[in-house]
Order: sequence, then C-alpha cells, then structure tokens
Amino acid sequence: MVKPFDKLEGVHKVTVGYTGGHTENPTYENVCAGDTGHYEAVEILYDENVIDYLDLLEAFFMSIDPTDAGGQFHDRGQSYQTAVFYTDENQKCIAEEYKRQLDESGRYPKPIAVKILKAEEFYEAEEYHQDYYKKDPIRYKSYYAASGRKDFIEQNSKLSAIEKEKLKDILTPTQYKVTQGNGTEPPFENEYYDNFEEGIYVDIVSGKPLFTSKDKFESGCGWPAFSKPINNGFVKEVEDFSHGMFRTEVRSKNSDSHLGHVFNDGPKESGGLRYCINSAALKFIPKDDMEKMGYGRYLKKLE
Repeated sequence: MVKPFDKLEGVHKVTVGYTGGHTENPTYENVCAGDTGHYEAVEILYDENVIDYLDLLEAFFMSIDPTDAGGQFHDRGQSYQTAVFYTDENQKCIAEEYKRQLDESGRYPKPIAVKILKAEEFYEAEEYHQDYYKKDPIRYKSYYAASGRKDFIEQNSKLSAIEKEKLKDILTPTQYKVTQGNGTEPPFENEYYDNFEEGIYVDIVSGKPLFTSKDKFESGCGWPAFSKPINNGFVKEVEDFSHGMFRTEVRSKNSDSHLGHVFNDGPKESGGLRYCINSAALKFIPKDDMEKMGYGRYLKKLE
C-alpha cells in the first residue's frame, strides 16, 4: 500500500507498520501469528493544503478489493483485513460517506467490507518492510500479479456496463467516443485548444482535477497541451501500440477515461513533456467559479 500513495503530490511520508491491536511494540512475527490483534497498515503524513483526505481515500479504495472481508487476495486473516483508521470526527464522516456511496453505486457485486475504525497506537514496522516495492521490485511485481491483485485492480478501475450506459445520457457523442472508446477529436476543431483563460481542467466523467491553465501552453498541435498534470497521482500512463505506433497513453486514474497521450517534445524549461489531451475529455472551470464549484483548494495552483 506504499506505492499508491507515494505517487501523490502532497504526501510527504508513507510508513509501514501495525495498528489496532493490544500488544505493545509488536514484531512482524507476532502480528503474523495472529496473537496481537493488529492490522498491517500504513501511516500517511500529508499536506492538507496540497491534497485532500478524500483523495487519499480514493487512492486506498482503488488499490484493494473492498468487498473481501477475510483479507486481501492470497493474504488471509485478521491482520490482512481492510480498514480505514480515522484520527478525528471529520475524517470518520468523510470515510463513512465515501463507503456508503461506493456501496450504493453498484460498482461491486458484494457489499463493501472495509471497516471504519478509530486510529490507535501505530507501531513502525521493521526497516526491511519500508519501501519494499523499491528495495525488491522484481519480487514485489511478481507477487502483485500472482496474488491476483493486479488483474482485480485493472478490471475494477474500469466503469461497469451500467455506469457506461448512464454516461450515454450525460456525455455528448464525441465525449463518450473519446473517453470510453479511446477516440480522438479533430485538431483545431475542439473546445479548449486555444483557451488560455485562468482556471483548471477536470475529468468530464468524474470531476477530478487534472490540469491547470498555468501549465497549459501553445504547442501548435491543435489540441490542449500541458506540461504536467495537477497531481501525478490523478493520472496514469499506459503503453499504447495502436495504429502501428508506440506511444504513452494518458488516462484518468479515477474514472479510467482516455484523455490523450504524453510526448517528450514539450518546453524544456517546464520539464520537457507535452500532455496532448482531448478537449472532449475535459471540463474547464474558470478561476472565478472554482470556489463555488468546490475547487477552491486548487486556487493556489494558479499562483
């Protein structure tokens, strides 16, 4: 669970450890034996001015099977059960509401089994557990796939057939073709390619912030071009071999919508990348409307 949070801007530290048990200073062997009542957990130190608690919840739920009450994939038993540990009543309310909405969304065929528990003493795990995916990437990737987690996460990041049908009533045909059918709109004949008003661009499907006007530049390609996402953890990059080419596709992490592609021919002074994004995958929120539309915390991104 370290890797999903490491990617998020605003997360300063992710520590592996144990919590929720009744034994002081437990070891890995103690916890695995099932005698301490602890959960294997991560403690996240983050900047509330950069990333929301809700963003962390989304990252967590998108990295697990939230319907598994007995553990996670090959890891069975109480210490592997999923839980959100809240530190105050505000976090508790947000977590419970998120869980309720996910339950009612119909995305999963079984009830959400994640527990919402009051945070207790957190004990840091042994050093060899910290940043394990970096220390032993081959074994990490092997187990990630062999346990079934990789296939489950990839499959369930996609919208269900019911959710896609609902989108047909919400999106325009072009928006649906681009986001759900990996389509591309015509260059120079789309809504935002020449828009340079101050504001942010959000995912047309989920409303998740993706890019800012501050990072937008004129590339001459005929589509909106950005030097970077608003937060690297909000998008994902996928190898794309379609049309006889090798490219890097950009998708929304939250909705799995197709956004566009990223290339290495952007402004060098801004990092050298060009995120070439379809207007149809985006909704522009002007700076003056950001506060009233719930995006006020991102105003500092425009400074």
